[in-house]
Amino acid sequence: MKARRQTAVFAAGLLALLVLAGGWYLSERRWLSDLYCFEQPGQVWSLAPLPASMAPECPASRSYRQEVRQGLGRVEQFRLSGWQPRALLSTFTDAGYLQQTDDLLSGDYSAFLARGTDRIQYSAVRQGSETLITVSGVPQRP
Repeated sequence: MKARRQTAVFAAGLLALLVLAGGWYLSERRWLSDLYCFEQPGQVWSLAPLPASMAPECPASRSYRQEVRQGLGRVEQFRLSGWQPRALLSTFTDAGYLQQTDDLLSGDYSAFLARGTDRIQYSAVRQGSETLITVSGVPQRP
């Protein structure tokens, strides 16, 4: 009888530990992933599906990861073949963003876009035979 009770207490404790570990994993898995910066994986800025020709990325820097995790900043990156600096601009303008600047400086591209109070920076840099597009801004609170 005593052995059964000890087994039941042990099983209940183990189950509680597994539930806690599962809850922690579900809440932390985004931050453990290489694609931690995407609010909606497979989407561009939660506006449209990611084009098949683009590979999503997030900055590897620990400071970026911490900033995104704390809700202080938002950033998404996309890599594609060739020099296509404006490849995602239509995604934003189709979603109602107004392009405020259009600058090609020293071979890199930069634009600022706005929609309501939302302001984002769109930049593209040439990396070898590829384009790396970075979109960043302050997270919008609902």
